[in-house]
Amino acid sequence: MAELSARESLLGEGRGEDRRDRQDLFNLLRYAHIFSAVVQEILELKLLREVSPHPLSLSQFHLLKLIALNGQHQVGQVADFLGVSAPAASKNIDKLERLGLVAREPCKGDRRAILLASSRKGRQLVQRYEDLKTKRLSPILDSFSTDELRQLTRLLERFSMTLIDAEEAGEGLCFRCSAYFDQDCPVTHFHDDCPYLRVRPSKEEPVTGKEA
Repeated sequence: MAELSARESLLGEGRGEDRRDRQDLFNLLRYAHIFSAVVQEILELKLLREVSPHPLSLSQFHLLKLIALNGQHQVGQVADFLGVSAPAASKNIDKLERLGLVAREPCKGDRRAILLASSRKGRQLVQRYEDLKTKRLSPILDSFSTDELRQLTRLLERFSMTLIDAEEAGEGLCFRCSAYFDQDCPVTHFHDDCPYLRVRPSKEEPVTGKEA
C-alpha cells in the first residue's frame, strides 16, 4: 500500500483524461530510466568487465573508445568531450597510458601540442568489446522485426531531439555520442553546431604519429 500511495502521489488527484496523461508520463519516464540503466549496466559496464583484464572505469573506457574509433585527439579536446577539467582528463589518460592502452605523441605540425593515440592493445580491447556487444545483442534484436527496430530508432531519435530543441541552453550541451559519431547527427540540424565537432580533429588536417 505504501508503494501505491507513493505512486498515487506522483500521479496527483486528477481524474479522467488529465489522470491518463499523467499515467502515460509516469510510464514514459519509468521506462526511459530503465532503458538508460540497462544500456549502462548491461551493454557497457558488464561487457567491459568481461573483456577487460584491467579495472577500467566507464569514463576511462569511453575515453579510450573515443580515441580508438575517431583517431588522435589533444588532451583539451578529450576533456571537453568528457565534460571534465584538463587535470581530471589527464589523470584518466595517465592510467590508460600506464596500462599501455594509449600513448602521448608530439604533433608533427606543432611540437608544443601533445596528441593522444590508441595503441594496438587499446584498439584490440575496444574491438573485443564491440564484438561481444554485437554477439550479445544479436539474439535480442532477432526477436524484433526490422520495421519494429526502425520504428524504435525513429521514436528514440524524435523524442531525444524534441527534448533538445525545447531546451533553451541546448546549444552548449554535448551528449557524449562521438564514439559513434555520425556526420548526419540530427543535433547539428537543430542548432547548426555540434559541441564535439568544435573540438574534433578535422579529417582534412593530417595528424600523424607513430603507431604505439
